[in-house]
Amino acid sequence: MPATFGFRVAATDGAARAGEMQTAHGPVETPAFMPVGTQGAVKAVTPRDLLDLGAGIILGNTYHLLLRPGDALVARLGGLHRFIGWDRPILTDSGGYQAFSLGALRRLDEDGIVFRSHLDGSEHRLTPERAADIQARLGSDIAMVLDECLAHPATPEAARVSMERTIGWARRSRERFVALQEGPQPAADGSSPVSLTTPGQAQFGIVQGSVYGDLREASVERTAAIGFEGYAIGGLSVGEPVEVMYDVVSRTAPLLPADRPRYLMGTGTPEDLVESVARGIDLFDCVLPTRNARNGQLFTREGRLNVKNARYADDERPPDDECGCYTCRHFSRAYLRHLFMAGEITGATLNTLHNLYFYLDTMRRIREAIVFRSFESFRQAFHQTPSRRRQDS
Repeated sequence: MPATFGFRVAATDGAARAGEMQTAHGPVETPAFMPVGTQGAVKAVTPRDLLDLGAGIILGNTYHLLLRPGDALVARLGGLHRFIGWDRPILTDSGGYQAFSLGALRRLDEDGIVFRSHLDGSEHRLTPERAADIQARLGSDIAMVLDECLAHPATPEAARVSMERTIGWARRSRERFVALQEGPQPAADGSSPVSLTTPGQAQFGIVQGSVYGDLREASVERTAAIGFEGYAIGGLSVGEPVEVMYDVVSRTAPLLPADRPRYLMGTGTPEDLVESVARGIDLFDCVLPTRNARNGQLFTREGRLNVKNARYADDERPPDDECGCYTCRHFSRAYLRHLFMAGEITGATLNTLHNLYFYLDTMRRIREAIVFRSFESFRQAFHQTPSRRRQDS
């Protein structure tokens, strides 16, 4: 484990854990939600806004940053933190999910993924070694191994083949990661030598296996045997029913090493956060708060509010009477509706500020409940309040 990375569990309540993850760019209180900054920016807000909101860590993406502006350029300009003006931790996804999403524009083999850029059609090969190289150049605090993300539903045999491939890629990813920790290496793609932009970068392995408990168990055992600083549960939120997702998390999380952070990739709704923390998860990311904000949907304690609805045309109330965010302290539903209907960029910003505050404040309240051993009461109250019902269609 890099000397700058560490993790400790400070309090538990049932399976729920509150702790702290130490990275090269500072600590992260867990459980934590990571706003998604896919292309080096969380859409509609600035790094200053994220600091004001209390975001402890954000996420970037290997696939998108490889295509533009390019990992080599980011490295020349001092790494992703300096490039985007963010001095707190960053986790980078390996790009496997984005390649999975390309459908006919990509093909897989044992060596890696060949895909055509959605921007210009140019062909690229992403291997476990190259994914590690790109993330080393970007300088994220946490790098993810390259994995295969399988669609739902999948047959047991397809899930087994995918899991085996992911294990093989994880082993190669780790070997490359260890080599990079020891010094500059010739680039996997034949370009200029690769050096770590952030000394002390950590690497997380990813557990696959679709919805099959025996495959998930085997994946945990073999991934943990390779040895990573943290572990992610991948291959969920790809179309399976939510109760199936919860079941997979319930069976998988307890098998992961207790002294390492556990990351549930790409999930979810506020309900998903609470229920997954209850099952032992420490880290989350999802585009839902930012994407829904740009589409005019706000998360509130009274339910999901669609500001574009005509009923809010002269509604002088804030989106959420109990919310302390900048948007709720200064603006009405009527104004937010006006901005949305007028296509004003300010509307996307104000909506995003609110939704991110809602998510990050929910995580703060979860951490507090775990520390005071009142998480189960918090969980029950969370599901019983009107906020668990959709306010608008």
